[in-house]
Amino acid sequence: MWWLDDIVVPAVLVVGVYCFVWLARSGARRSTRRSKRTAEDLYSNYADSIRKQRKYARKHGGTWRDDSSPAP
Repeated sequence: MWWLDDIVVPAVLVVGVYCFVWLARSGARRSTRRSKRTAEDLYSNYADSIRKQRKYARKHGGTWRDDSSPAP
């Protein structure tokens, strides 16, 4: 059974390394691909109501602005 040690074991190791590299690359591609989703799309369900946001701003000494322009 010399062929088991000389041919099959290295072939299994090469296939294993190939599969590991393939999985690592596919995971990296999946995690770095571009998306059309924005932060507003992702977190719109988690925002408080407008009333709660204004109350929070008053409580913490801030002012509430309805416009989306950046602070001066």
